[in-house]
Amino acid sequence: MSTTSGTGALNYRNGTQRSSLRTQSSTSTSGGQKSSVKSKSVLRKSSPAALGGGGSKSGSGGDAGVPGRVRVAVRLRPRNGEELIADADFADCVELQPELKRLKLRKNNWDTDTFEFDEVLTEYASQKRVYEVVAKPVVEGVLDGYNGTIMAYGQTGTGKTYTLGQLGEEDVADRGIMVRAMEDILAEVSLETDSISVSYLQLYMETVQDLLDPSNDNIAIVEDPKNGDVSLPGATLVEIRDQQSFLELLQLGEAHRFAANTKLNTESSRSHAILMVNVRRSLKTIDGLSSESNGNSHMTKSLKPPVVRKGKLVVVDLAGSERINKSGSEGHTLEEAKSINLSLSALGKCINALAENSSHVPFRDSKLTRLLRDSFGGTARTSLVITIGPSPRHRGETTSTIMFGQRAMKVENMVKLKEEFDYKSLSRRLEVQLDNLIEENERQQKAFVDEIERITVEAHNQISEAENRYANALEDEKQRYQNDYMESIKKLEENWSKNQKKLAAERLALGEKNGLDITSNGNRSIAPALEEVSELKKLLQKEAQSKMAAEEEVNRLKHQLSEFKKVEASGNSEIMRLHKMLENETQQKEKLEGEIATLHSQLLQLSLTADETRRNLEQHGSEKTSSARDSLMSQLRLPQIQDPGNAEKPPVARLFEQVGLQKILSLLEAEDADVRIHAVKVVANLAAEEANQQQIVEAGGLTSLLMLLKNTEDETIHRVAAGAIANLAMNETNQELIMDQGGIGLLSSTAANAEDPQTLRMVAGAIANLCGNDKLQTKLRSEGGIAALLGMVRCGHPDVLAQVARGIANFAKCESRASTQGTKRGKSLLIEDGALSWIVQNAKTETAAIRRHIELALCHLAQHEGNAKEMVKEGAIWELVRISRDCSREDIRSLAHRTLTSSPTFLTELRRLRVDIR
Repeated sequence: MSTTSGTGALNYRNGTQRSSLRTQSSTSTSGGQKSSVKSKSVLRKSSPAALGGGGSKSGSGGDAGVPGRVRVAVRLRPRNGEELIADADFADCVELQPELKRLKLRKNNWDTDTFEFDEVLTEYASQKRVYEVVAKPVVEGVLDGYNGTIMAYGQTGTGKTYTLGQLGEEDVADRGIMVRAMEDILAEVSLETDSISVSYLQLYMETVQDLLDPSNDNIAIVEDPKNGDVSLPGATLVEIRDQQSFLELLQLGEAHRFAANTKLNTESSRSHAILMVNVRRSLKTIDGLSSESNGNSHMTKSLKPPVVRKGKLVVVDLAGSERINKSGSEGHTLEEAKSINLSLSALGKCINALAENSSHVPFRDSKLTRLLRDSFGGTARTSLVITIGPSPRHRGETTSTIMFGQRAMKVENMVKLKEEFDYKSLSRRLEVQLDNLIEENERQQKAFVDEIERITVEAHNQISEAENRYANALEDEKQRYQNDYMESIKKLEENWSKNQKKLAAERLALGEKNGLDITSNGNRSIAPALEEVSELKKLLQKEAQSKMAAEEEVNRLKHQLSEFKKVEASGNSEIMRLHKMLENETQQKEKLEGEIATLHSQLLQLSLTADETRRNLEQHGSEKTSSARDSLMSQLRLPQIQDPGNAEKPPVARLFEQVGLQKILSLLEAEDADVRIHAVKVVANLAAEEANQQQIVEAGGLTSLLMLLKNTEDETIHRVAAGAIANLAMNETNQELIMDQGGIGLLSSTAANAEDPQTLRMVAGAIANLCGNDKLQTKLRSEGGIAALLGMVRCGHPDVLAQVARGIANFAKCESRASTQGTKRGKSLLIEDGALSWIVQNAKTETAAIRRHIELALCHLAQHEGNAKEMVKEGAIWELVRISRDCSREDIRSLAHRTLTSSPTFLTELRRLRVDIR
């Protein structure tokens, strides 16, 4: 879309600009200086409420979705050359108050209507300022895995195409939202693991046409009958690797877009342009399948499938609404204008129905509304910029545009995280891990068999050597003793023979000489012989002793031999045992190979199913792929919780029955952080059902959840555990158990250390539930519960503030009840802890949930006369007066009025101030 302009105005077609909206942007007081550019971080935490989102009650991820209102910004175009001349004597029909985010529409010289928007951008707001307040939160959400829509709506010639599609070829400061969004996306993603693909389409005369392939001029819109998701399988999909290729793609698409010359615009867009950017990001890598060997056991440790997040950014440049008598359209241009106005009218009807919570929304009245079904009332984060001109001649069109934006602000979307498993990557990595596991098992098996054989051979060799050594030693000793014995006997016989011969000779000589002296001489000669015989006896005794020692040595050797034989027998039994272990290992190997074969078949089936899913997606749309995707999700993780009306039990309930609560709770103490995270999510889901809460508490689940808050530092575990505790804290008995086990101290510590808004929201919700117990008021305050609630207001997130306000309202209600019963005296504990000033400061907040709880808290505090003086001092009386007059809820309004009229302190102050509350 384009606008003809004079001095200080614009011409926005195909990247050209004669005079930019950037006039005085460097000195603008309403735009760029107030916006702070967030630092880039590749790994940001998901913020479901980054664009007006709410919070979810479950800690089970983003499946349930969180509410997020459509945010609307208004941008004023400066006067063009024609308007400077024709409207020189007339004031602009609008007055902007950007600091208050308000716009005043002049009905005449003395009467105006005031409208409030999320952002108000003057004619001096720079393109950078517009991008940061309108588009950047949506782009960041897309990078985190959420769908997002950025759309421009307004009269022909008010600057929609300049705001969205300006290329900035001559001046980079003029770049529009499309170019700046792609720059941020390319800066955040890693092209090695992530991917970006783009389609560029136009809706012309109720036909969807491809701007990148003009021959593809009638693309079908396919809707998923189960969830209503819309896809365009016939559109050209181009993968983007750098910014330059994206700029060339935009130039190509803009050249094919239909435009015409009208009285309002020399290059008026005659079609709605739709840019679709698909961002696919890998969240984590697979750790794979690993095994540990402990004796003869093999065990699979963990299987962590890779997760990808798929966010889709849709940028819609709507053709301008126009009145035929002003645009001068005729002929074919007139037919184009009718088609444009019909589609915009259908869009307006859908937004009206959504804003009024109508049971029927006519999405099927136009292809434009079918394409934008996810953007309004769907799962996307949507940001709308409405563009207006200052000329009083077009007051009617400007009013219509403003009212369109006001109705769009009432539309609520349910933002959902888009996550899925990367099946092909999982299959490939598991196959590699399985191959490595098989090879490692075979190597270990072969090494074990070789070790058994080596030990057996060494044992046989040692036994044989011992037997030979001891047999040889025994034989040598025996032979040596026999030889010594025989030599000794031989020597004795020789000496005996010699002595006998000597004695006989001596006797014979003596007998011849003197017969008388034979006896005496004989006695004298026998004495030496007797001595020698005595010596021989000693020698014989000595030899006998040596023989006995030899026999003892032989017996000792025999004993050693028997011992060695026992060792041999023991070695044989050890060999038998090792052989038995080898047989067991062989059986284990066969069993493991069977399991591996089964896993291979499952992986093959998984791969085939994934391929079939991809082919169905490419050829037949989303109807058939939904069932295939559900089958794959059921193989790898727990499905989403089904509708309660379904006869089949929810997956978490089936898991509860099949596995058992004790087993689930034992996983809360697992060493693997991911196992603990999944376990605590399951417990949180179970705790959301009142029927399961008593079983969880009795089984020690509450204690385990509190220990997780105490002993872990993981932010995800803290968030989910706090959500589960908040669910359990809805029961009065459980509230007392939480307090008895030091739960309020742990929740306060978690709140002090947490930065994530969702974690703080869960903690604040748990403390808010505890605040509603009359018996725990004093203990809750003494252990830091109120201080923790007030400390969490530092976050500033509306969901966190809503929980803080709810807790304060519950606490004030219990105090009010205790005061009425006469058990509470003196000033409120909330006022003593300084909560009253925060309550008064936020009593007029725009967020309905926060305001409602604060109004209730003020009414309950005011019911106790002991608080009246402090409330008057802090200015709370003015808020009570406002609530009694303007509150949308009748019960709160009447409670405020009754409180003011029943308090003597308040009545005295109202009379002093001359305020009438009747």
